Amino acid sequence: MTRIVAFLCFSAVLFVTGCGKNNTAPKVEALVYEPAKPISPFLLTDQHGTPADNSQFMGHWNLVFLGYTSCPDICPMTLAKLTAVQKQLSQGYKVQVWFVAVDPKRDTTEKRKAYIDYFNPEFLAVSGPHKQLFPFVRELGLIYAINDSDQQEYAVDHSASVVMVDGDGSVRAIFKPEFKQGSVPLINATTLTDEFKKIADYYAK
Repeated sequence: MTRIVAFLCFSAVLFVTGCGKNNTAPKVEALVYEPAKPISPFLLTDQHGTPADNSQFMGHWNLVFLGYTSCPDICPMTLAKLTAVQKQLSQGYKVQVWFVAVDPKRDTTEKRKAYIDYFNPEFLAVSGPHKQLFPFVRELGLIYAINDSDQQEYAVDHSASVVMVDGDGSVRAIFKPEFKQGSVPLINATTLTDEFKKIADYYAK
């Protein structure tokens, strides 16, 4: 009798374990951080002139993209893709999209608001002085560069990747763009959506 009870208990443990969280990390093309990378305190300003800091990351997933409003191709095309991605993901996940404008000289609060409203007014369009922007961007695992120029029109080099920040305010993954000959580097919206779900589900609390 004792052996039968012990066997049943052992079987129950195996059953519960088998039905629990899958311990196998998701197989994705994205760069996944394990453990996630915390982001140091930062202070920027959104498109409404409201302070934006680490607290805006908390309690939901975040997708963060660098750019500037004068960008001719990568930025508008990526934001259009992120608009579609966010719409799909919002059916099962709480997701906030961030547009980090890395050209504060030209990207004023008013300009950022007009720009982001075209895609989705619920997105955050943040910016700030380079002394605050650069450390924040670096901790995201991204980079940008602006050539010193007195000209009114100039280009800004920046990463085309999209960063996934978790609800604790830490970098969880980076979705890299596709590089195709003759085309600008852009994320694949379908791949990002699929991999986002796998990563979010795996690390769900």
